Amino acid sequence: MSPADPGVVQEGPARAVCVYCASSRSSHPEYRDAAARLGATLAEQGFGIVYGGGGAGSMGALADGALSKGGHVVGVLPRFMADLEWGHKGLTELQLVEDMRTRKHLMLARSQAAVALPGGSGTLEELLEALTLKRLGLYLNPIVLVNTRAFFDPLIDLLSRAVEERFMDERHLQMWQVVSEPEQVPDALAAAPQWTAAARSFAAV
Repeated sequence: MSPADPGVVQEGPARAVCVYCASSRSSHPEYRDAAARLGATLAEQGFGIVYGGGGAGSMGALADGALSKGGHVVGVLPRFMADLEWGHKGLTELQLVEDMRTRKHLMLARSQAAVALPGGSGTLEELLEALTLKRLGLYLNPIVLVNTRAFFDPLIDLLSRAVEERFMDERHLQMWQVVSEPEQVPDALAAAPQWTAAARSFAAV
């Protein structure tokens, strides 16, 4: 499909999940397998996917997994990445944007939940921004980490340490859920504790 204008939002499923994931081709194959399984699982459960639009690594595997099951996949890709031909060629919709900040905003704005697969600095930045927005009561939707190969264990420990050291409130531990297998994501989304703008009352510790 031809790239969409950034100001035009095309019709898609009523439920969509923002997925953060990596473009590395060199990571362990289990990561790409988990991404493909997540894409297939979400598509089978009727979820649309909004992701960074890449065609390589876990990004490409996620999209291919969803598309193989007839899923609706929206890629949000900065123009410089499109110029470098980093985008996936077969998406339901490819929305080009001017910069990374706009990309992150639209990925969350066009979805009702966020799921993080293992990845590098970009993936971690996206995840931590979503958690920060949730802490401030600006993002109220579920956030799920798919902990393939125990990748997120050090981050989970660090966030728990931040609570212990009183940089965060104990209630902030409810901002995310952790699953070991991508097939567990739909249930985790459904079971996520309700989060409201009242979180602003304890955003500052």
